[in-house]
Amino acid sequence: MQAGYFLVIGFHFLTAASVWAQDRHAPKMTPPQQLIAKQPPAVVNSNVLAQMTPDNASVLVSLSKQRAYVYAGNQLAIDTPISSGKKAGFTPTGNFTIIQKDPNHRSNIYGNFVDSRGRVVRAGVSARIDSAPSGTHYEGAPMFYFMRLTSEGVGMHIGILPGYPASHGCIRLPAEIAPQIYARVKLGTPVQVVN
Repeated sequence: MQAGYFLVIGFHFLTAASVWAQDRHAPKMTPPQQLIAKQPPAVVNSNVLAQMTPDNASVLVSLSKQRAYVYAGNQLAIDTPISSGKKAGFTPTGNFTIIQKDPNHRSNIYGNFVDSRGRVVRAGVSARIDSAPSGTHYEGAPMFYFMRLTSEGVGMHIGILPGYPASHGCIRLPAEIAPQIYARVKLGTPVQVVN
């Protein structure tokens, strides 16, 4: 009995000593909220913005920088943070033009299932994958100041900007910036999306 008792104590001492040794040499962990830094805010050059017309407007979106640059001719009018597709390829790269404008657009893919009183029964659903519970209907997520770039539904619109790519493919813009861009572009305005 004495031998077993010493064996157990010896095991606990050995385990505690190895944990202490690991903790002493382990790198310190950084809390996640410190790793996700908010992007610098939008910068608007009011003088250049005043010169912007639907005929001289163009947009450049950088996925790696998570920024959009809006030009009047060759002068930068707006430099704004964005949030693009959360997985590589969700936001396509290439040269596009704005093919639809809708200030009160709603997604036909992502949204909520709501009951007859408008109460959300299931949030964050995909109309392509999820089935509506009995007595509910699909209501698309709002995409205010929507500027469509592809026939598959990718566009620019007001959205949440958490500081990293988080959308299903659209290019989310700050609420104070999207209306300014929307008012100064037209169908056919060029938009280049680069990595």
